[in-house]
Amino acid sequence: MKQRVKLAQALAHDPQLLFLDEPTNGLDPRGRDEMLDLVERTGHEFGISIVMSSHLLSEIERVCDGLIVIEGGKLMRTGRIAELTDETAVLAVEVERDADGLAATLAARNLDVRVLGRTLEVAVGTADDGVHDTILDAVVEMELPLVRLERRRRTLEELFRPSAGAVSEGSR
Repeated sequence: MKQRVKLAQALAHDPQLLFLDEPTNGLDPRGRDEMLDLVERTGHEFGISIVMSSHLLSEIERVCDGLIVIEGGKLMRTGRIAELTDETAVLAVEVERDADGLAATLAARNLDVRVLGRTLEVAVGTADDGVHDTILDAVVEMELPLVRLERRRRTLEELFRPSAGAVSEGSR
């Protein structure tokens, strides 16, 4: 409740720019969702520019259009969220059951597959080369309920992992 009151106090003066430092700090999951919805609406519906600081990258992805990474007082990276979380060369295939069986079928058809619970990650080259059709054919043959089939997008968290090109000295 305190976080909402603080936000209301800041909005009372009809600012053009609003700085928010960890606006969901100390909130339960429902309160977090409500606060993020309010922050997003404030920016989009009222045209108020918002600079938000958060260590929770999923929150940044959810409500922000752009990202500025500052480390040790230095600008490390900046860009639009959509550009930083662009599509990968991996298809996410989610089925309701038998993900392991589908993975085995796709591997037998020479596809590079990794199982993550109900979701498979299938590598695709720059040209699709019929990978979509191969996956759909296997799903139909196995009579599996398909939940989704889409290109996987990078997450902001992946930008900070050493194996995925982490933000480091000199990178922009």
